[in-house]
Amino acid sequence: MATSRIFISSNLFIFFLIVATTYGQAPAPGPSGPTNITAILEKAGQFTLFIRLLKTTQASDQINTQLNSSSSNGLTVFAPTDNAFNSLKSGTLNSLSDQQKVQLVQFHVLPTLITMPQFQTVSNPLRTQAGDGQNGKFPLNITSSGNQVNITTGVVSATVANSVYSDKQLAVYQVDQVLLPLAMFGSSVAPAPAPEKGGSVSKGSASGGDDGGDSTDSSDAERTRFGFGVRIAIVAAIAAASSLSI
Repeated sequence: MATSRIFISSNLFIFFLIVATTYGQAPAPGPSGPTNITAILEKAGQFTLFIRLLKTTQASDQINTQLNSSSSNGLTVFAPTDNAFNSLKSGTLNSLSDQQKVQLVQFHVLPTLITMPQFQTVSNPLRTQAGDGQNGKFPLNITSSGNQVNITTGVVSATVANSVYSDKQLAVYQVDQVLLPLAMFGSSVAPAPAPEKGGSVSKGSASGGDDGGDSTDSSDAERTRFGFGVRIAIVAAIAAASSLSI
């Protein structure tokens, strides 16, 4: 009996020791640190060139600040892959000024959070951080059919390949083309047609004195008067000859 009591007491002591130790431990820490757009893209892979552009323009700092602000409405980022940047014409990015590079990045960011289902009901053109698409300089239009989402800028057409990241503040989507805004890569004014070589002078230009239209008309008139005078002289000479013969 004494041995049994000692065994039971030992087990009870061990049990209470385990319980006390377990409840005395702090809970396991959750993911720490604020949301970081470059860290998200680095983890996803294949966005090296876009990450570099985010860092050199300091747009990544602006995005992270907005995401971790209490007044933020969330953000949507369209992230072009490395293949998308490599498909650009050689020297495209180098031809841009620092301000234009900032606008190019901002054109890939929407100032609100848009989930994949919401693409079916958005109103075009979408407003980006580069500016309002209503002015015709930064139009971004979305067309959605089922699970396929297409983006047009007036210069290029891109497809949303998949969702890279999504939470209550940020949605990142992979796109297969760099979104080139119309303000930097398009022309809203068609070039004037070149004048035709050897063309006749139009009636409108003939009325002006600078293009020589009046001198042409006066020369024709003088030639007409000269011919009429010659004909009168010939008729008079014939009449005089006839009178002399009589």
